[in-house]
Amino acid sequence: MKASEIRALSDDELLEKLTSLKRELSKEKATVASKTRSEKPSKIKNLRRDIARILTVINERKIAIAGKSLEENANKKEVEK
Repeated sequence: MKASEIRALSDDELLEKLTSLKRELSKEKATVASKTRSEKPSKIKNLRRDIARILTVINERKIAIAGKSLEENANKKEVEK
């Protein structure tokens, strides 16, 4: 999944996708732990990267929201002076 595709998703969709990817990663790890061969050995790596991408976008959005509120507070203080 590309970062541009992830950024196009809403917050709720991101959380749903994150949950499903974590479940899938857990299943893949269980498959490896039971010493059965996975169909795609690189699947775990790709799942971990997709999870990291989603978490990055979520954190970027949190920072953007926090930055806006800090800007608003600074503007209010300037107006009060």
